[in-house]
Amino acid sequence: MPEISRFLGIIIYMNFADHPLPHFHARYGDYEITVEIESGVIRGEFPKRALRAVLEWAELHQAELMSDWALAQARRPLQPIAPLE
Repeated sequence: MPEISRFLGIIIYMNFADHPLPHFHARYGDYEITVEIESGVIRGEFPKRALRAVLEWAELHQAELMSDWALAQARRPLQPIAPLE
């Protein structure tokens, strides 16, 4: 579970060689979601405020997320992505 960012108590990570459709995972306490990078489709449950923060962050860093997705598929080290400020 390579972590790529952390902010407001939210951990963002990607798994190496994960299932298709580029996506990332987010964890906040006992909550966990999967977010498709291109479409923004969300699977799982998250508190509304934390979800808004994750979606804002993802929109700002879509190109970096796609780059990390390609690295993860190749099982190469991922690049950290700046947290939401």
